[in-house]
Amino acid sequence: MHLLTDPLQFAFFNRALIAVVLVSVLCALVGAWVVLRGLSYIGDAMSHAVFPGIVGAFLTGGNLLLGALIAAVLTALGIGAVGRQSGLKQDSAIGIVFVGMFALGVVMLSRAPTFTTDLSNFLIGNPLGVTPADLWGALAVTLVVGGILTAVQKELLLASFDPTEARAVGLPVRRLESLLLILIGLVVVLTVQLVGTTLSVSLLITSSAAARLLARSLKKMMLLAAALGTVGGVTGLYISYYANTAPGATIVLVNTAIFLTALAFRRRE
Repeated sequence: MHLLTDPLQFAFFNRALIAVVLVSVLCALVGAWVVLRGLSYIGDAMSHAVFPGIVGAFLTGGNLLLGALIAAVLTALGIGAVGRQSGLKQDSAIGIVFVGMFALGVVMLSRAPTFTTDLSNFLIGNPLGVTPADLWGALAVTLVVGGILTAVQKELLLASFDPTEARAVGLPVRRLESLLLILIGLVVVLTVQLVGTTLSVSLLITSSAAARLLARSLKKMMLLAAALGTVGGVTGLYISYYANTAPGATIVLVNTAIFLTALAFRRRE
């Protein structure tokens, strides 16, 4: 029992546990849509596309999170606009916009006199460095995203899988698509700040993909993805504590193992 209770004497470990649970729930809310719509590429893309917003905020002395959010919204709107105007598939539009945005960030960074720890920590992330303010922010975003997705779930389902019918009944398909991309960007920005790019993409994609193999409905898929992400996150944190390994990477490996287990179980059915 002491193996479970010993790490809990440290406040940073308790905050990391809470952060992993909140991020797992948050990623499950949008991760289900990402997997169902075949947008797995967008998690990694968004985490890079917000780079110019972060660098711009750093250079001007502004808030890094706010800069990242602005870049995420612009990226989401840009992906939608490129896809509509060019007729290209969404994955091509994502690739074009995110590479351009990332390159812009690199050019902007080349003008920076120094690359500070604050900026690198934002990009790399550290679950063990989460603050109480970060947790309140994560809770607020989780409630907002959950509320919006609940309110438009039926409309979003129809627009996602039968856009022709959705247009016929008067649904704003383009606005719904842009809304989903903006929510994905918001979630990616927050989770990258808390747990880093690699773990952010893992929670957004891997846990939801594992849930997709086992669940038969969207609601069950979201609940299962949140549960699997939480189990993987908590287990990974404990392993990293005792094995003295990088917490984010350890959690990713545990989540990957959970996905492979779900895949093996699915094949046996």
